[in-house]
Amino acid sequence: MNAGFDRQRAWELLNRYNKDPFHIQHALTVEGVMKWFVDDQGCSETKEFWAIAGLLHDIDFEQFPEEHCVKAPELLKEAGAGDELIHAVCCHGYGMTKADAKPEHLMEKILFASDELTGLVWAAAIIRPSKSVMDMELKSVKKKFKTPAFASGCSRKVIEDGAALLGWELDTLIEKTILAMRSCEAEVNAAVAAIKNS
Repeated sequence: MNAGFDRQRAWELLNRYNKDPFHIQHALTVEGVMKWFVDDQGCSETKEFWAIAGLLHDIDFEQFPEEHCVKAPELLKEAGAGDELIHAVCCHGYGMTKADAKPEHLMEKILFASDELTGLVWAAAIIRPSKSVMDMELKSVKKKFKTPAFASGCSRKVIEDGAALLGWELDTLIEKTILAMRSCEAEVNAAVAAIKNS
């Protein structure tokens, strides 16, 4: 799997098109989640690709929200991205955007399934006394999942469809995503704090 460039170049691209710390935090979280999943699935040799796809999955969202996953190919091609990365980025919006790329590979299915879920888990975490996923439990997320008004922008259907695409139980996807978010929380928080203080 070929991204077309390294992580440093991907970070520069992310910051070219994204200025809001919220969007950067989400990108870093999904990058960290993908790094955890690539090891969990025994695909560590493709870790950089999975991570870059996670980092850049919303590259066009902040500046071009109406063209999300449609503008991305142009931005990525211009930067030298490979076709595999472009497809991976675009298919995470399958069924939600005008892009019609469908998740096909394991990595794409995991990105599709976990992206919306990270938003839901994070929203559940920040209202906890700890404001952290480190003490988050499956039952807490499931309770919020079943409350449509909570983090209503996080599509439950996409999360469920993602679990089905992977052939996983919803509980399995949620449990794994919590563990993945725990693995990168400290690093993400430190990076976002540095951005806010710069």
